Amino acid sequence: MSRPALTQDQLQVDLDDSPFQRHLALEVVNADPERSTLAIRMPFSKVVERQAGTGQYHGGAIASLVDVTGDYALMMSLGSAVPTINFRVDYLRPAGGSEIVATALVRRAGRSIAVVDVDVVDAEGRLVAVGRGCYSTLAG
Repeated sequence: MSRPALTQDQLQVDLDDSPFQRHLALEVVNADPERSTLAIRMPFSKVVERQAGTGQYHGGAIASLVDVTGDYALMMSLGSAVPTINFRVDYLRPAGGSEIVATALVRRAGRSIAVVDVDVVDAEGRLVAVGRGCYSTLAG
């Protein structure tokens, strides 16, 4: 039996419950269960900087944002968290600026596996990375 879909506020509370995600200061900026899309913002800080003074995001921080956004897009519609099976990220250009935003689109959520595509853009709207995650939808 599936749980009711989660609201944007409920997703934010869950994001903030994780010390790692709270450390990254992630913020749900758009949750649209009708379109199966979710957007999460990551502000720039020294915590996510590639190397001191570069003003660029570390690839690991971007990868974390991709994975979390994909997972939470599924969580929004399924009502509970799902484990990551695998994911990949293609980095298209260095990401810098005041923030980056990842937008996930659930491509398919089957009985056992779901696939989610994620685009990451910088504050100017330039595509800086694309990702795809595969998640288990089996009840744990």
